[in-house]
Amino acid sequence: MKKILILFLLVFSIATVSAAACDLNLSLLNQDPYPAVPGDYVKLVFQISGLTDPDCNDITFELLEDYPLIFNPGENGIRKFNQVDYLRDFQTNLLIPYEVRVDQNALDGANPIEANIQNKGSTSKLTKTFNLEVDDVRADFEVYVKDYNYEKKELTLEILNIEEVDIEALTIEIPKQEGIEIKGSNRVVVGDLDSNEFTSADFEATNIQNGEIKITLIYSDAINIRRTVEKTVEFDSSYFIGRVSDKKQTSIFVYIVVVLLILIVVYYFYNKRRKRKARERRHIHH
Repeated sequence: MKKILILFLLVFSIATVSAAACDLNLSLLNQDPYPAVPGDYVKLVFQISGLTDPDCNDITFELLEDYPLIFNPGENGIRKFNQVDYLRDFQTNLLIPYEVRVDQNALDGANPIEANIQNKGSTSKLTKTFNLEVDDVRADFEVYVKDYNYEKKELTLEILNIEEVDIEALTIEIPKQEGIEIKGSNRVVVGDLDSNEFTSADFEATNIQNGEIKITLIYSDAINIRRTVEKTVEFDSSYFIGRVSDKKQTSIFVYIVVVLLILIVVYYFYNKRRKRKARERRHIHH
């Protein structure tokens, strides 16, 4: 009985050593996009090598869900591989793809992520840390009502790029909503806008009321992804009614109209007088 027990312990210890002797290597093979963008998805491909080692059995791989990674519902990050399957396919390496979301508050630069791998029969896991490269290429804006001309029914918005990124093909849209009616196109393409630069967009707007106006900004970021930002601006008519500049414009317009009327009247009487004198000369000659 004692010999049997010793033999059992010997076999068990050999199996344990064999399981532990499996020498696997784990690497992050690819990240797409590179760098990743906070709030968006990133595709990760891990590679396991060393599977030809005869001490390797079934493999369990786990990507840990920790900041800055966010898994989709139903995803636990665990992948299991049967030794028979990967030997039958003559694979010297295993490629393990994931598609996960990056936390919207992820910091620029290298963000550590962890994964581990375990050989069947081993009580220990090989844990490795990798760097997920993140670059926040999204822009943000401050939007204001710069002007509203009640005579022309023209609303002017001013847009400032407040992030340290340059953008391209910026389009401003005022969607349909209560409190404002847009005549003509409700979209204005204002073009490229560098960091800390501003631009403006004009819309023909009627029936505009005090309160919030919803604005949609659409742009292309540094990696050529089309993005959308929703903003609201506050419209207060008291800032744009009875302004001195408007009165000056009205006075100039009235002045021009009066001058034109005077010129028309002068021309009318001059032309009438000229025709009368012409008739008098013809009468004298006869």
